Amino acid sequence: MSKIKISTFIIPLISTFLLSACGGDAGDKKDAKKVEIETLNKTTTTNTVQPDNGKRWYTTAQLMRGRKVFKKNCATCHGEKGQGLVKNWQKVQPDGKFPAPPLNGTAHAWHHSKTLLLNTVNNGGVAIGGSMPAFKDKLSDKEKEAVVAYVTSLWSDKIYAMWAQRNQMK
Repeated sequence: MSKIKISTFIIPLISTFLLSACGGDAGDKKDAKKVEIETLNKTTTTNTVQPDNGKRWYTTAQLMRGRKVFKKNCATCHGEKGQGLVKNWQKVQPDGKFPAPPLNGTAHAWHHSKTLLLNTVNNGGVAIGGSMPAFKDKLSDKEKEAVVAYVTSLWSDKIYAMWAQRNQMK
């Protein structure tokens, strides 16, 4: 797919999703998607898949580093295993911000490319209504990539495969 087509598709998709999907009421379509994702996650027993099986993009070293960095910097808001801490993460809280979503494949993180996930780690979520701080100057590039490795390791094989296909990863 050409860069123009990717930009034409991804930019509106990301903007629409980030600005409306998390907080809006999408009715039956949202419920159907949620059920689909939950079903996909239940169909595998994978949790923190080791990369040596040739199916994941990261190394074991990245995964181990990412787990430590995530525990120190992310688990307070996203949960120890990325499960999220707020059931209704799509609803604005009394402080006017969205809570941290689950990152374990049950929310929307898997819809985003590795580049966009790294962008979120770098720039945080304040600009889109969340309270996630920016880690641009707090973590090294290797630490940020390792966190994304850990997050993607939390996804079931089916969720990971769909993410990889969306992003043309092998």
